[in-house]
Amino acid sequence: MTAKVEVKNLTKIFGRRIPRAQQLLSEGKSKAEILEETGATVGVSRANFSVQDGEIFVIMGLSGSGKSTLIRMINRLIEPTEGEIAIDGEDLMTLDKNGLREVRRKKMSMVFQNFALFPNRTILQNVGYGLEVQGVDQDTRDKKAHDSLELVGLHGYDDQYPQQLSGGMQQRVGLARALANDAEVLLMDEAFSALDPLNRKDMQDELLELQEKMHKTIIFISHDLNEALRIGDRIMIMKDGVIVQTGTPEDILTNPADDYVERFIEDVDRTKVLTVANVMIRPNTVNIDKDGPRIALRRMRDNDISSIYVVDNERRFVGFADADDVAALIQQGNRDLSSVVTKREVPITSPDTPVRDLMDQISSTPVPFAVLDDQKHLVGIIVRGAVLGAIAGNEVTE
Repeated sequence: MTAKVEVKNLTKIFGRRIPRAQQLLSEGKSKAEILEETGATVGVSRANFSVQDGEIFVIMGLSGSGKSTLIRMINRLIEPTEGEIAIDGEDLMTLDKNGLREVRRKKMSMVFQNFALFPNRTILQNVGYGLEVQGVDQDTRDKKAHDSLELVGLHGYDDQYPQQLSGGMQQRVGLARALANDAEVLLMDEAFSALDPLNRKDMQDELLELQEKMHKTIIFISHDLNEALRIGDRIMIMKDGVIVQTGTPEDILTNPADDYVERFIEDVDRTKVLTVANVMIRPNTVNIDKDGPRIALRRMRDNDISSIYVVDNERRFVGFADADDVAALIQQGNRDLSSVVTKREVPITSPDTPVRDLMDQISSTPVPFAVLDDQKHLVGIIVRGAVLGAIAGNEVTE
C-alpha cells in the first residue's frame, strides 16, 4: 500500500507567546511546563505519521489528548502552528483558500459527532448538500444522494426530515452525505460516540461493510479502545498532544509502549482481537519420513508429553501419535510409525482465526489444536494455558 495522507512535525499551539512556546517545545519541555511559563496550550506536538491508501486509521486518546485538534488540522479547519500535511503528495499547507476548498469538496469529507444535519431540509437534500455547493445539477445530486442512502441502509427515507429519524439513523445520514461526495478520504471525528451502545455497534458494522465495498481511506477519532480495536487496521494513541504508540490492534495489545498504553488496554477483551498466531506455541514433532517409533517415544519422554505431532520432510501436517500406541509398536517390533498416526482426534485451525472463535472448543478438546498454514504446514499448536496467558496479558512462551 502507498501513503495517502502524510503528516510531518504537525504542531498546534493555542494562546499567546507562541514563538516562546515553540522554543520551549524544541527544548523538550512538557505541555504542563509550557502552559505554566507562557500561558499557551500545546494542542498537538510534532505529530509524524502516515495513513495508507484504503485503511481505517484510528486516532485515540483521552479528553485533552489532541486527537480532535489533529483531525481538524488535516483539513485545515484548524490552522497548524507548523508542520506539513500532504494528500497524494500534495502539500495542503501551500494551498490558498480556493485550492483548499477544492480539496475539501473533492478529496476529503468529514463526518461529525453531532450529525450536523439541516432540520429544514429533507434527508435527500441533506445528503446532496455537498454536491449542491459544488454546483452539481439536481438530477445528478439526487441520484447520488439516493444511492448513498441505499448504501447505508436508509432506503425509503429520502423525503423525511432529520427530526423523524433516530440518532442512529441520523448518523447514517451524515455518513451517506460524506459518501455522496465520493471523497477519497473520510475524516470521522467521534462519529459514533453520541449513539447508544446498540446503535454504535450497528454503525461500526455498517462502516466495516461499506469499507469492504468502497475501500476508502478513513481517519477515525475515538476515545473508546474497544471501538478502535474493532474497526482499526492501525491505531495511534495520543497523550497530552504527543503520539505515544502506533501499531496494529495486535501490536497495541501484545506490545504496549508504556504504562499509559498498558492502563488503556487492561480491561480489553483480548479474545476479540488476538488471533491464533498470537497464542500458538511451537509443537514437539517427529518426521514420519525418517523417524521411527523409538525416536517418537524418546521425544515424548524427554518433553514429558503423552502424544506427539507428526510431519513429513516439508513439515506438512501428517497427524498425531499417542504414546501408548507408539510403545505397543515397539513391543511388536514394528517400525512403521504411520500405522498409529491419526488425524481424527486433532482439531485444526489457521493462524488468522480469531481466538474468540475457538474459546469453547479450546476448553473442551483433549487434543491441542494444530495450526496449519495454506500449504498445510504445521506452524504451531494451541494449548489452553498459552491462550489463558495471552488473554491475561502475559507473554506467550514456547
